[in-house]
Amino acid sequence: MKARVKWLDHMSFVGESDSGHSVVMDGAPESGGRNLGVRPMEMLLLGLGGCSSFDVVMILQKARQAITNCEVEITAERADTEPKVFTNIHLHFIVEGNDLADARVARAVSLSAEKYCSAAKMLEKVATITHDYEVRRPATN
Repeated sequence: MKARVKWLDHMSFVGESDSGHSVVMDGAPESGGRNLGVRPMEMLLLGLGGCSSFDVVMILQKARQAITNCEVEITAERADTEPKVFTNIHLHFIVEGNDLADARVARAVSLSAEKYCSAAKMLEKVATITHDYEVRRPATN
């Protein structure tokens, strides 16, 4: 796997993935940025959310659960001093679908966190990562 990050101007950079996709990263105005893209540390959280959500959806689909939506809300705390690594990260999964078994959702979230999510396994070396979930079912008339 390869990636490339190229400086554009000011504190703006473009990241290019080996799969041919690009993303703009920028700093906050107080650090010389112009707020044109996500911050690099936000990219780490987005990567964690994407990695873990991919696992949860795939596990639920393999378990033949009627999943219609999956979101993960991520909150994180960082150290006060340099390097300002993440110290605590919490993932709150919101899984929607018809006839979803709570136990299956709990297992999918747990398997992602404890076994499959490569991003979580790396970040847990420096941060405490917790997770929970809620199951939403469509209203019936």
